[in-house]
Amino acid sequence: MLMPKRVKRRKQFRGSMAGKALRGNTISNGEYGLVATEPCWIKSNQIEAARVAMTRYIKRGGQVWIKIFPDKPVTAKPAETRMGSGKGALEYWVAVVKPGRVMFEIAGVPEDLAREALRLAMHKLPCKCKIVSRADLEGGDNSEN
Repeated sequence: MLMPKRVKRRKQFRGSMAGKALRGNTISNGEYGLVATEPCWIKSNQIEAARVAMTRYIKRGGQVWIKIFPDKPVTAKPAETRMGSGKGALEYWVAVVKPGRVMFEIAGVPEDLAREALRLAMHKLPCKCKIVSRADLEGGDNSEN
């Protein structure tokens, strides 16, 4: 599973997920992408499950890009522990995803195959998503300006 090799600090605050994604909101590598429509934390094992679902469906043809990385540590205290005695131990790593973020990209396969692979990946993720093509996002950017 994905996690940083090393970090400057072991434990982090929860932070906020307010606003829209400013970066990573365009399809840069592939033809089709999976875009988050609501803010959420995505665990490293959920990213891996989505990747496996996509690559299995396209039978290892084409190419898949993962555009998010779980670099935020989440801590938890053991069950039935009294309050106090510091912050809990590290449990898992998450990627902070804001609305509009392109999480996965896919290329090198027909459109119907790509859309179905992304749909299967969508079911592995904890947030609402939508499938977009490169043309959809580029068209949306030009109409606003």
